[in-house]
Amino acid sequence: MTVQGLFSSKSAAAAQISAVPRFAIVGRGFSGMMMAIAMMKSVHRPFHLQLFDPNSSVSGGQALSSARTATILNTRVRDLSVSVGDTDDFNDWLCSNTEFRAAVPAAIPGFRQIFVPKDIFSDYVYQRFSEALAARKDITVQVCSEPVVAIRRSHGNRFLLESASPTNPLFDTVVLATGYGLPDVEEPQQELSPIRAQRLIARPHIVLLGSGIRVVDKLLQLRDAGYAGQVTILSRRGLLPQSHTPNSADPVFPADALPSNLPDILRSIRTACREAEEEGRSWQSVMNGLRKHARSLWRALPAHQKHQFNRHLRAIYDSHRNRLPEAIYARLQGELASGNTVLRRGLIGRQGMSGLFFRPAGSGTDEIVHAERILDCRCRGPQLNSPLLASLLSEGLALPDELALGLAVDQRGQPLLEDGSTVDGLFAVGPLGQGSLPDIDLVPEIVSQAYAVGEHLAERFYPQMKAV
Repeated sequence: MTVQGLFSSKSAAAAQISAVPRFAIVGRGFSGMMMAIAMMKSVHRPFHLQLFDPNSSVSGGQALSSARTATILNTRVRDLSVSVGDTDDFNDWLCSNTEFRAAVPAAIPGFRQIFVPKDIFSDYVYQRFSEALAARKDITVQVCSEPVVAIRRSHGNRFLLESASPTNPLFDTVVLATGYGLPDVEEPQQELSPIRAQRLIARPHIVLLGSGIRVVDKLLQLRDAGYAGQVTILSRRGLLPQSHTPNSADPVFPADALPSNLPDILRSIRTACREAEEEGRSWQSVMNGLRKHARSLWRALPAHQKHQFNRHLRAIYDSHRNRLPEAIYARLQGELASGNTVLRRGLIGRQGMSGLFFRPAGSGTDEIVHAERILDCRCRGPQLNSPLLASLLSEGLALPDELALGLAVDQRGQPLLEDGSTVDGLFAVGPLGQGSLPDIDLVPEIVSQAYAVGEHLAERFYPQMKAV
């Protein structure tokens, strides 16, 4: 069913829109779709929902938009359920898929521990969204492809969403679910002049910028598409993702009271990892267990130690947190061992007429790296100077977090102001709050946050009803 067909069946109730709460979700990546599912599952009375996103498809954000059959998610099926309280929902969905069961027979009777392609997860999310919508005959849903450029207070406590539309609507609640705030994550690349490049390089050469999951995805996509030339990965830290364990690494972490300063926390984590290895487990178990404590640890740190972590330790943390499936990690190591892919650490500068300026680590001078193509695979944080976020800051509806990684928010995603109060009716769900909520870019954390917002909306607009 097309997106237009999916929503046309709701048009009959359009006349009742003004009599019910009006909710807006800005962004239709995973955070936005998850928020829509949570609203439909939690708010058991009529409402109007409008989804804003210039992307024409109703799926795929920074985590999903580059979906390829050969691109594997770096998270096990057991951690990707969109049903709160039912960690087996995605596994059950896969088990009911005859084609998938036939393609992966070795995993039967279940798929909890395996890794699947991004497009399969995207299909699962969209189907759960479609099912939730089909079950709600009492709500209306609209999709708007015009980008939202500003959000302002209007008519008391309502919000005006400004776009190119001549009739900008008012909403009671607005949820920002714009992920990492990148305008184009499908193919973020810069092209050099092919004629100039052919004169300066001895063989086909592509440069990839970054060192995270997206770099590995792009490298393997190039190889799967038949590219046999040289690939150079340029990264400031040079820390590529680590490997998952062959089997499930059940979360473990010391039960003792955790320290509240950065040096002691690091010592505690190192000790826990060493003890886990000595007991026959793995350090991955400790990292998985750390997620349960990450937010309380982060809140307890003084501001200067948060800055220290961001400057010196975040890249190390991310390389151990965002791990690769074993098979993908083996391919990456094979690429590096062959010499056909080279990892270089240093400072990435501007692009010149014939290449990219690059200062290798330990060197005091720049060199020019010549290439046919330069693909920027770095994952950038939310753009606080973008028109949308800048409007929130100028209107006093939000503040940057301490590290300017995104917006300062509470656990539920409500923007925090200088006096500690929150902005009622406004939420930032998912990675927009990564500076306040560590690991909020992970699926289980986004699912929990989305349902917390949904339950809050149910209590706010229909206090006599309790979410079931």
